Amino acid sequence: MAGMSKKVFAGHAVRHVRERLGLTQIDFSRRLSLSPSYINQIESNQRPVTAAVLLAISRTFDLDITRFGADDLDRIVADLREALADPVFRGLEPTLQDLKNATTHAPAFAHAFLRLHGAMRRLEEHRAALDDAVVSVAREVDGGAPPDEARHLAPYEEVRDHFHYIDNYVDGLDRAAEERNAALDLFARDDAVGVLVQHLRQRHDIVVDLAPADQPEAPLLAYDRHRRVATLARTLDRASQAFRLGALIARFEQSEAIDQHVLDAGFRSATAREVCRLSLQNYYAGALILPYRRFARLAREKRHDLDLLAAMTGASLEQVCHRLSTLQRPGEKGVPFYFLKVDRAGNVIKRHSATRFQFARYGGACPVWNVHEAFEQPSRTLVQVGEMPDGVRYLCLARGTSKPAIRFGQRERRFALGIGCEVSYAGELVYADGLDLKAAAVAPLGVNCRICPRATCPERAFPPLDREIVLDPDRRGVVPFSVRD
Repeated sequence: MAGMSKKVFAGHAVRHVRERLGLTQIDFSRRLSLSPSYINQIESNQRPVTAAVLLAISRTFDLDITRFGADDLDRIVADLREALADPVFRGLEPTLQDLKNATTHAPAFAHAFLRLHGAMRRLEEHRAALDDAVVSVAREVDGGAPPDEARHLAPYEEVRDHFHYIDNYVDGLDRAAEERNAALDLFARDDAVGVLVQHLRQRHDIVVDLAPADQPEAPLLAYDRHRRVATLARTLDRASQAFRLGALIARFEQSEAIDQHVLDAGFRSATAREVCRLSLQNYYAGALILPYRRFARLAREKRHDLDLLAAMTGASLEQVCHRLSTLQRPGEKGVPFYFLKVDRAGNVIKRHSATRFQFARYGGACPVWNVHEAFEQPSRTLVQVGEMPDGVRYLCLARGTSKPAIRFGQRERRFALGIGCEVSYAGELVYADGLDLKAAAVAPLGVNCRICPRATCPERAFPPLDREIVLDPDRRGVVPFSVRD
């Protein structure tokens, strides 16, 4: 018989036929005049399906025997290999034999996997098309982003996930920054900017200057490679000036380590690699200004008083919060904090969690969370005890911050910073003093309305994706629907 020169293991197909006919292995084998054990071995792929068996199935049940060929399985294996070549599976590539085993023993699962991967690819293509449309409109309106930035959202998400999965701690850069800080005796110095300026001049022959007074909207930092001049914007405060100079130092002194880190991360696009490279330079800058051991010790001594730490180190409040969230050095870990920065529209600009606290990957944050109230009371540090759906409670701190306008008619840029830890660590924070954690009102938090299981939350903006909603024309609550249990 043509096509039967090689052994065909098609136990899944035989089993599918038998189950579709509603027969047990005993009944099926009796109809074919075969032993039940032989049918069991065929269905378990312990024996190939012979031509004689195929003919018997075809004649007995009036079926097309071509469906039992190996070609379909080979195609599935080929499709799986193509799907698994997607960079998202980098480092997880199964062997060809693994794919054959999966296809042979669990063909339905293989088909489900291919369908899921196809849906993911279509979703990415749809999002990319939307990004292209946004960029196209921006370019028509005001000469917006160039074509190679059309898909900037995906690279940023990829880099953000990368830092999340390494606990937002980069050991080599962190220790190198700590050593450089010690060599310069930089920690908590009033003249930190001057020390960094002198270091750049002596070590790298780079002159640091301020932008002319008639250029208030100059870039935060502009580096002229030919003249070897770094120009800082006049609008930067001292903490931001030190940070930008620290990132410039990372560019010249840690380029090899940064390039290796980026290479090892295996990003899918050149844009993601550049985003990560800049992020690592910024990471070094933060670690240079606030060196690990000295800052961690000071934070413990001052019980993580954010304003006090900023005043004592000369760093900004945001720099202090972000650095606290990175103190996860193995063997020397600090309090595991979550940290995020949001704008007035609720867009999450920065996020990281060294705790079990989870942020929504897409969409807005929980409206019950005190980080949103920080815009209304920007000068206060808000304290909240919140509980996530998994029952874990957190001490949540929120504080407003802003970037002042530099000319008339320009809006002040306002942000909210959120930082917190599980209540089991609350005793290490000054903000828990006088707070009865057992009796305190607990805010019922969620990750995001779309995936929040809290059916009766009056702050709900959207129904959950995985629950059915009920609309009652005779009753109208705060939320126009109820969620079916």
